[in-house]
Amino acid sequence: MKTLSNMGFALFGAALVAISYGLARFAFGLFVPSISAELELTAYLVGIIGALPFISFVLATLFAPLAADRLGARNLAVLSGGFGVAGLVVISQSSNALSLGVGVFICGICTGLMMPALTAAMQALVSRTMHGRVSSIMNAGTSVGIIVAVPTVIFLADAWRFTYSTFAVLAGLGVVAAWYFIPSVSRVIPANAAPPPPITRLQWSRLIRLSLFAFAMGVVSAPFWLFAPDLVVTLGALPANQTGWLWFAVGLAGLGGAMVSDLADRNNPPITQALMLMMLSSSLVLLAASPDQLGLAMFAALVFGLAYMSLTGLYLMTGIRLLPGRLSMGPVLPFMACALGQAAGSPVVGMLVDSSGYAYAFSVFSAIGIVVAILSPIYPGHIDYWADWTEETAEEAQEEQPSVEDTGLQAAYDHQLLDENGEPIEPVAINEAQ
Repeated sequence: MKTLSNMGFALFGAALVAISYGLARFAFGLFVPSISAELELTAYLVGIIGALPFISFVLATLFAPLAADRLGARNLAVLSGGFGVAGLVVISQSSNALSLGVGVFICGICTGLMMPALTAAMQALVSRTMHGRVSSIMNAGTSVGIIVAVPTVIFLADAWRFTYSTFAVLAGLGVVAAWYFIPSVSRVIPANAAPPPPITRLQWSRLIRLSLFAFAMGVVSAPFWLFAPDLVVTLGALPANQTGWLWFAVGLAGLGGAMVSDLADRNNPPITQALMLMMLSSSLVLLAASPDQLGLAMFAALVFGLAYMSLTGLYLMTGIRLLPGRLSMGPVLPFMACALGQAAGSPVVGMLVDSSGYAYAFSVFSAIGIVVAILSPIYPGHIDYWADWTEETAEEAQEEQPSVEDTGLQAAYDHQLLDENGEPIEPVAINEAQ
């Protein structure tokens, strides 16, 4: 194994995330027009198939922490990449809805295993003072992968089989690189680190609220990820190769998501949650209202990309903060909830498209998002209005509220390892020198 620097691991992790999230998971929506035309799929069938990778993502995520401990970071990353190669190959050779569904289901397993493997490797390789920055760079890999998929649609809009074969080759290279660069150990825990305390009633309340918001966001985002390219082709009569520019806009705007989520944690998470969810909802209506105008459609995609990546970053941040010392649970629950929301929303939007059309379907989901955004004051940020309204938890919430210096992604990671007095463990000198 070759040892990587902190920044080298961040860039390498971003590349693996680009393959597993950007290409194996979110690129599917780009090829829906071509795939559904060749395989003669209805919108409802596309919705069912589109839900499968989110279901397999949740199933894989449930077993990922145990697998990371038993297999080690390297073997889990290789296993994840192997599922990615297999899923992409099956998609490229699909002849009907069943084989296509099998392929996207396998790709979802790849996605669910990759980030836990990289997180375990990060804890072993990266200085703890750099965990926040490295995590942000790796999360940006999703946007990078989406952008990488764009040229394939612009120049190979109808050659989706060849494109997915190319994606499989890239995933194979990722497997080889993962074996070479990722350590076999999962994580290194200092001897003076205290075990995490029992989860309190207030923490459970916050986790449930966080998961419900993440689920709702997953539902609202499902139409865009699955049917946005198909909408502009069907309603707007735009050439299929121009739909790639939508994903380019999504990926480009998504690169700013980590910055927004970090700023949100330093200021007011509930207000940011409301603003971003309103932006996400508005992007659906804007796209449905201007499917024949590429410029406005790209603007809608920019709004969607910034809002979606900001919200996922915010949920990650909140999950890490809510459960100190439990990285295998805190940030995992909201991502599972988001995936379940996307799995639930995909067949519903497909059914609405078949029965009432794209504009109606996108408008219904936009309205759902606006209603959820109105409920954002109960979002469990460090400014917890819900706790303030509940007398039995108000005092406890006031005691737990962090100072300005304790906010932000790096601060959240700093509080993952605590001593017996509940204070963050300072990194040792050798880690500082890495």
